[in-house]
Amino acid sequence: MVDDRREILGAGAGWGPWVPRLAAAGLTLLIGLSLLTGISCLSLNQTQCSISSLLNGREDLDVPYAGTRPAVVSRMLEMAAVQPGDQVIDLGTGDGRILIAAARERGARGIGVDLDPALIDAARGAARQSGVADRVEFRVENLFETTLSQADVVTMFLLPEVNLRLRPRLLGELRPGARIVSHAFDMGEWRPDETARVGGAWVYRWTVPARAAGTWRFVGEDGREGVLRLDQHFQAVSGDLQTEGAAPVLVTGRLEGERIALEIGAGDGEPRLAGIVRDGRIVPVDPAMRWRAER
Repeated sequence: MVDDRREILGAGAGWGPWVPRLAAAGLTLLIGLSLLTGISCLSLNQTQCSISSLLNGREDLDVPYAGTRPAVVSRMLEMAAVQPGDQVIDLGTGDGRILIAAARERGARGIGVDLDPALIDAARGAARQSGVADRVEFRVENLFETTLSQADVVTMFLLPEVNLRLRPRLLGELRPGARIVSHAFDMGEWRPDETARVGGAWVYRWTVPARAAGTWRFVGEDGREGVLRLDQHFQAVSGDLQTEGAAPVLVTGRLEGERIALEIGAGDGEPRLAGIVRDGRIVPVDPAMRWRAER
């Protein structure tokens, strides 16, 4: 994030030793303004605010707005595999550049939310200028109150503590297979499915996993029945399979959305099963396969 903020502030060739001095002066001014306005822009409700809102003393915003660079926006949309018709929700939308790019370049629709009315006004104006105002909506809204269940993709450029507070809602409200992309910050122990570096910025992508934990009645390729027990830690699963007349065998696996890859046993040559978790069943990806599991 330090590298990325430096790039956002415009540090480059020709500035030399003046860059740290200018940055320090700007930070000093910013802290002074915050103190004068009652420590505005320093809550977890939002992660960005415009200088206008900072000067006006908003008490429900967080830190000064910093836009996501175009190269990072493009990479975020690429990692999220945004497609025409996808519903994108941009949390802490700022001037709306991520959502506008998703609509203009990839045919998506969506909603951007931010508590800063000055930034929302700017986002609405930018959407009109880009010709996508009929496909995107910008709201002055607390991101912790935004309904997420209809989203195919969630994008965000927030703070670590905000990401962690959002994590239970993202896992609980989004459908399996929905994608989440974050600029600069991850989500703690929920490890990303993909990580990329764009200049000085990190970008992370997660796919919401289906819920596979529990006890399943398992039928193998040979028709033998057993009990499959799975524990789940985000997208990782582990457990055991107990079949009639045999000792339990170790099961490990991984989820990406509804797709699950299971390895039965611990050594080479053991079965590897690729399935889909849906409606209380796990069925093979390959319809020619005959194994299955039901809750």
